[in-house]
Amino acid sequence: MSLTIYDSMAREKRVFEPADSSRVTMYVCGPTVYSYAHIGNARSAVAFDLLYRVLRARYGADHVVYARNITDIDDKIIKAAAETGEPIEAVTKKFADIYRADMGALGVIRPGLEPTATGHVAPMIAMMERLIGKGAAYAAEGHVLFSVDAYPDYGKLSGADRDEMIAGARVEVAPYKKNPADFVLWKPAKEGEPGWDSPWGRGRPGWHLECSVMIESELGETIDIHGGGQDLRFPHHENEIAQSACAHQGAPLARYWMHNGFLRMGADKMSKSLGNIVLAHDLLKDWHGEVIRWALLSAHYRQPLEWTEELLKQSKKQLDRFYRLLEDIPFTEETGAAPQSIMLALEDDLNSPEAFAGLHELRDIAGQMDGEAKAAAITRLRDAGRLMGFFNVDPAQWFQAASSSGPSAEEIEALIAERAEARKTKNFARSDEIRDDLAAQGIILEDGPQGATWRRA
Repeated sequence: MSLTIYDSMAREKRVFEPADSSRVTMYVCGPTVYSYAHIGNARSAVAFDLLYRVLRARYGADHVVYARNITDIDDKIIKAAAETGEPIEAVTKKFADIYRADMGALGVIRPGLEPTATGHVAPMIAMMERLIGKGAAYAAEGHVLFSVDAYPDYGKLSGADRDEMIAGARVEVAPYKKNPADFVLWKPAKEGEPGWDSPWGRGRPGWHLECSVMIESELGETIDIHGGGQDLRFPHHENEIAQSACAHQGAPLARYWMHNGFLRMGADKMSKSLGNIVLAHDLLKDWHGEVIRWALLSAHYRQPLEWTEELLKQSKKQLDRFYRLLEDIPFTEETGAAPQSIMLALEDDLNSPEAFAGLHELRDIAGQMDGEAKAAAITRLRDAGRLMGFFNVDPAQWFQAASSSGPSAEEIEALIAERAEARKTKNFARSDEIRDDLAAQGIILEDGPQGATWRRA
């Protein structure tokens, strides 16, 4: 079966056909590293990680080139450094490392390429010079601006009226602009701010330019897939398209555009202005990464997702059911295989809800079998889950995972040791008391020939 994806530019599902099946290219807009990533950022990372996994399964891991950039120069970064007194490089390294660790905990495979904005300033200057030479950009008062009138298809991706787009994006109106919609490619550095020498004075690049240049430098002029959050369609992706096309004789920046939907907190979209931001870093203190990943993939990636505590609880409950079955055979490393039913669902525009239904069916089938047939069915289930980034934990460890509301593993082991000693001295009252106290805290003891084992309820 063909892989189909919803192309935001075409506004329809299209069969995916890479320009070169031996080198499938994908770029996804990554983090601006000045603070912790919120769960909305994580949704994008997880959604495109799922696509990356599907592409690797279809074309081979060595034939998919995935780049996710790191924006390490930005007004917010400069502000964060000023507030903390830390060097900008220290701020960006700290939060880039935290981002990688947090996304890794959510099962996100680290992309093969992680270009940084500061590592591509020279080619950014070169692209601006080309754009100025073509009449698509101009210098004014230390700035370099892109002229949107140079690109007739400006607005095609978002499909909105230009005036409405400008008003919605709060585009800065400045006297040095020829057109209010013209956007900044280069801005002068203020006193004390980081900057680079250029033909237009000391300054730094604009956000939109950064991605176009990193794509050109790392992947080529036209890539197969460009992804990001729905909120990036305008102005970021619209501006990327315009400047790249003008720099590359009209060649398209990407052959397919993909955008994940918003994450909502109740009736509202999550936003800093509403004060309803939930950080992935904080969630990982209380929930296993697979639980958060399951919750993020519980709705189709293009649809809005209501984020609630109940969603996390239900996701944990679902995964517990799978892990109880997985306990029946030894933990094994990933084989790289996946049942066709799961691939069919995911190759239909990453239909994760349908793939989840397939996982439940595989679990039910395995639960009805015995012996070698059951072992084979469970292995098949585990391979299916791993394609989606699940079932990577030994079941014993899964059920002993730390919980913010219960005793630690060390405390439980100490009580089990005390209980064993009580039973040895025939102090059965104390033994029962320990069992009952642990049960009240959600800890289930199971006695066996080798002693007691435990898991969280």
